[in-house]
Parts: sequence; structure tokens; C-alpha cells
Amino acid sequence: MTVILQNALPDAHDSTPSLPGTLPCDADDWLRVDEAYAAQMAYRAQLLEERSESVLSENVTAGREVLEEALKLLPGLGFEVAADHVICPDLRAVQIDRVAPLRTLGHLAQEDICIMEKRGDEHVLTGAVLCFPANWRLADKINRPLTGIHAPVDEYDDNIARRVQRLFDGVRVGKPLWRFNKLRYSDADLHQPYKKTDGQQTPFIRSERQCILRLLRTDAVVFTIHTFVVRT
Repeated sequence: MTVILQNALPDAHDSTPSLPGTLPCDADDWLRVDEAYAAQMAYRAQLLEERSESVLSENVTAGREVLEEALKLLPGLGFEVAADHVICPDLRAVQIDRVAPLRTLGHLAQEDICIMEKRGDEHVLTGAVLCFPANWRLADKINRPLTGIHAPVDEYDDNIARRVQRLFDGVRVGKPLWRFNKLRYSDADLHQPYKKTDGQQTPFIRSERQCILRLLRTDAVVFTIHTFVVRT
């Protein structure tokens, strides 16, 4: 188990409505850097090296667009962006590989990044870098629509499915949305493709700041996940 804890959840946490409710997000606020950046990024690098087949599924076209959008924001978050590389806040140098854009983002951002593209009536997961899953496996969800992705979730009924699809249809370029969830966990490990249980002991709160944004050129919808874990 790899334990990486933040000091606290963000102050705005309790203001978020429940699934699938969202709030407006500033256009440049879908990426963040917090005090756990260096430790989380070291873990992400390890996972991308050792478990690439389970945490990464490239989508070069839409992935390249989201990488370009991210590169515009990084200087405001403490990064130094050059033509072919980025110096990160923890002083790592990351090469910009536009042939593997999601892998590159996996080494730059704390956020996991999922790309959803419209196929027929639903958005389908067509690419992702998912180092810190919360009880789901990328291999089980890739190339599946929203309803298929959420099939094991009891509260994800037909009504919520329709509302979430309308949300993905309606998000506009330059006007991202965000929400939080919050669950108690027995294990602080960020990489949890399978739920771990330890009797009734749940000393950690795991929370995801989730942002939804639309890309201009590809019209793909990007779902970002910034994971916080704190001890109660």
C-alpha cells in the first residue's frame, strides 16, 4: 500500500450538489497542483512504468488537443513550458510526446484524464490515463458508453443516466463544470481498481474533484479527476 495524504479537503467541498449535479468552473481551473503533487507524481510514474497496460489507453487525436490545452495552463501552476519539454514544480523534466499525449499528461498532471466521444446517442470512453481508479478498471470500461460504465452503480438509474447524458451533451467550450464526491475508505492507496475492505475500519476519506470540459476541435468531452485522501 502506498499512502499519500493531503492535509485537508478543499474548502468548497461541501457546497457541491449530489450526482449528477455540477457547478460552473473557471475556464482555467480544471487542473490543480496541491501539496501532494511530488509524491503523487512519483507514484503515477511508477504505475505508468510498471502497469502501463492497465492505467493507460491512448487516444492520439483528442489526447493531443487536451495536452495542448493543458500546456497553456501549466505556467500559471508553477511549471516552465518549453517547445519540447516541461519543468514541473517538483523539478522533473518531462518530454512532450505528441504521439503519446495521454502518457505525457500522466507525467505532468495530478489529474486522471478520461476522454469521452459521442457515438450514436451516448458518450463513449475512448481514451484515458487512469492511475488512481476508485474501484474500477480501465480495461473493463474502455470503449463502453456512459450507461455501461456506470452499470454496477445501484443509484445510477435511467433517470440519472438521462441527466448525465444531457450534461455531457450540454457542456460548452470554455465553460467547464465541476463536482465532488466523498467516500470513506479502509485503505489510503490511490490505486484501487478493486475495492479493499478491512471490517468496519474506515479511517480515510477519499474525495474526487471532477471537472468536465469540451474540446473545440474534436468536440470530445474531457473528464478529469483530482484525487484527495485525508485521514479522519
